[in-house]
Amino acid sequence: MRVKIKRCNFLFISILFMCLLAYGCDINRDNDNVTINVCNWGEYISNGTYGGVNVNSLFTKETGIKVNYTTFQSNEELFAKMSGNGAAYDVIIPSDYMIARFIENNMLEKLEFKNIPNYHLIDDNFKNRSYDENNEFSVPYTWGLMGIFVNKNMVDEPVDEIDWNILWNEKYSNKILMFDNSRDAFGISLMRLGYSINTVNLSEWRKAAEELKKQRPLIQTYVMDQIYDKMGNGEAALAPYYSGDAGIMVKSNPNIKFVVPKSGTNMFIDAMCIPKGSDHKKEAEEYINFMCRTDIALANSLYTNYSTPHKGAYENLPEDIRSNDVFYPGDDIIKNSEVFVNLPSEINQEINALWIQIKTGGENNPWILIAIIVSGMVLYILVTLYKKNVNLWSKNMFWEVVKMASIKFKDGNVMEFTVGTTILTTI
Repeated sequence: MRVKIKRCNFLFISILFMCLLAYGCDINRDNDNVTINVCNWGEYISNGTYGGVNVNSLFTKETGIKVNYTTFQSNEELFAKMSGNGAAYDVIIPSDYMIARFIENNMLEKLEFKNIPNYHLIDDNFKNRSYDENNEFSVPYTWGLMGIFVNKNMVDEPVDEIDWNILWNEKYSNKILMFDNSRDAFGISLMRLGYSINTVNLSEWRKAAEELKKQRPLIQTYVMDQIYDKMGNGEAALAPYYSGDAGIMVKSNPNIKFVVPKSGTNMFIDAMCIPKGSDHKKEAEEYINFMCRTDIALANSLYTNYSTPHKGAYENLPEDIRSNDVFYPGDDIIKNSEVFVNLPSEINQEINALWIQIKTGGENNPWILIAIIVSGMVLYILVTLYKKNVNLWSKNMFWEVVKMASIKFKDGNVMEFTVGTTILTTI
C-alpha cells in the first residue's frame, strides 16, 4: 500500500534480466494497437533502474500490448477516481479492504482464470481471504505489515518494548510523523485502545477519533511518501509505515529500525483487479498473468522490497531476504495481526467526517472544511472555465460553477464534495 523502495542487488538482478530476455517471445502483432491503462501505487513495480527489469516494457515487447501506467497515493484516492467516472482503468492494484468495497459497489469484473494460468503459483494462504472470499475478483500481488520506524538515536525506549502508545508520548512532541490517510491512522488508534481495527461500534470509532485529536498537537506532520526524507534526514524520531519500506529507510539512515508493536498490528494484501467496464479485459488478464510469472514476480519483489505471495518468487529470493523477519515474519506475529475489511457505509461516512475534524481541528462544523477547500475549488473552476473560453463575468458563469462543484451534507457534516467529474469523499 505504498510508495515503495528499491534494492540494489546488482549481480542478482542483472542475471535475472538476462534470463528474462532469453525467456521473451515474439510479439503478437494483433495487439500492436492495444493500450491498457494500469493504475498502481508509486514505485510499486520493477522499472528497469539499478540494472533491473522494466516489467511494463518487457510485457509490451513480448505481447505488443502497450501499457499506460499511472499511480495513486492511497486507496481512498483510487476509490474517488473510480467513483467519479473520470478514470478508465483496465488494471488496478488496491488493498484488501478497498477491494471488498469495490466488490460491494459492483465496480470490479469477475476474472476469467483460464486466462490467468499462472494463478496456481500463488500461495494458497493468500487465497479465499475475507475481502474476496470466492477468489472471483482479485489476484494477490504483495503483502506486508504495519509497524513503526524508530530512530534509535532519538528514542530512549528499548525497541522490544515499543508499542503504539509511543506515538502519543509528549516527550517526542514535534518528532512524530503520522499517516495521512484515515484508515491507517484510525487503525493505530483503535489497536492502541484494544479495539478491533474492523469494529462496527460507532462509539469505539469516536473514542479513537478523540485520541487522534489529542495526538494532533504532538504531530510534526501527516505524511505518506514524505516519510523517506524526514526519517532519512533525522528530522523525526517516530513514524508508522509499512514493512516493505524498511530497506530504503535503513539504507538512508542506519539508525532507523522497523518495529512491530508488541500488542499487534495490521497485515495488508494488495491485489490486482479489473474495473467494471474495462475496454480490454482479455488483455488486462494477460497482464495479470504476466505479473504472476515467476521471474516477473521475483523482479517486482526484489525492486519493491515487499513480501511476495508467489511461491516460486519466494523460493528464488536470496536467503538473507527470506530469513529476514521484517519481510517474512514468524507465525506468532502473523497470528497477532488483523487484516482490514470493508466496513458498512455508515461507518465509512462517520470515519470520513471524524477524519476531517481531526485534520482541520473542527468539531462538527462543516464550515471549517468549506473554508479550507473553497479557495482550491474556486481556483480550479476559474482556470477550467478560462480554458473553455467562458466569460468569467457573464451571467452564465454562476451556472457553470454550479455544474462543476457541489457539496453534500449529512447531519451537519460534509460527506462528499464534487469538482468537475471527480467525486471526492471526505478523506
